[in-house]
Amino acid sequence: MSDDIKGDGAIRRQSLYGSSIENTYAGVLSFMRRKYSRDLSGVDVAISGIPLDLSVTFRSGARLGPAAIRAASVQLAELKPYPWGFDPFDDLAVIDYGDCWFDAHNPLTITPSIIEHARTILASGATMLTFGGDHYITYPLLKAHAEKFGAPLSIIHFDAHCDTWADDCMESMNHGTMFYKAVKEGIVDPTRSVQIGIRTFNDDFMGFNILDAQWVHDHGPAAVVEKVKQIVGQNPTYLTFDIDALDPAFAPGTGTPVAGGLTSAQALSILRRFGELNLIGADVVEVAPAYDQSEITAIAAAHIACDFLCLMRNKKLAKQA
Repeated sequence: MSDDIKGDGAIRRQSLYGSSIENTYAGVLSFMRRKYSRDLSGVDVAISGIPLDLSVTFRSGARLGPAAIRAASVQLAELKPYPWGFDPFDDLAVIDYGDCWFDAHNPLTITPSIIEHARTILASGATMLTFGGDHYITYPLLKAHAEKFGAPLSIIHFDAHCDTWADDCMESMNHGTMFYKAVKEGIVDPTRSVQIGIRTFNDDFMGFNILDAQWVHDHGPAAVVEKVKQIVGQNPTYLTFDIDALDPAFAPGTGTPVAGGLTSAQALSILRRFGELNLIGADVVEVAPAYDQSEITAIAAAHIACDFLCLMRNKKLAKQA
């Protein structure tokens, strides 16, 4: 399905379905050239950015991540993505909702602004695919998803860091403590959640199932997927992908890189096998383009996001069958 639009389909396409003909090096940079819209009627997936990096503990710059991921998606928008072999937008209604607005100079209002942004999208029945921004954004997103789908949720968390370091100030913004808070508040069930690619240490992992980077290297993607299926089952599951789960060789453009991580091929191979899971939403965070080389980090993030959309397309068709 297509409107036969040539150029700037992000603002000229009428239908939520189909793809337009674009020059990869020109045009309005929505994610994969999806229609920019705040109209959520009939939308299956709403993509949005949360350009926040006030919560980082090392290098800032992830506020520019949503724009970088959109720019890196231009070639994907021209192709049937590998290895799927279909245009997901023939069957999946996807919009680019733009970015969450918040007042960066009034930090205490930021978390409520993100929660309200998510509530609006989720109330429509659309699934959220969100681009960070630093990883703190997952905490308010989880709050909104728990309201919609019921707590506790499961999470599948790709990361170099466990993000469960103790923080007794629940109002603080820190991209290393939000899953500590989520567990303490009963939003997330750590025993039915899994963290993949971890390569930092914590005295208390709070009961999360850890498949660290070395475990992934030793056992391979298929074994990871089997473990994940055993752990999360059919519980409503939120997917959060910190791009620093990838080794810096594959994702240098991030704020807290750690050597020894996953390859792009490993991560994508794992993600592509999640079709049987009850995925309710996803985010890709911590892309910081100022530290990137030839856009390889943003390109990896765009592929991860595209694969999530392909999973959502297959999920929709399976429900209709």
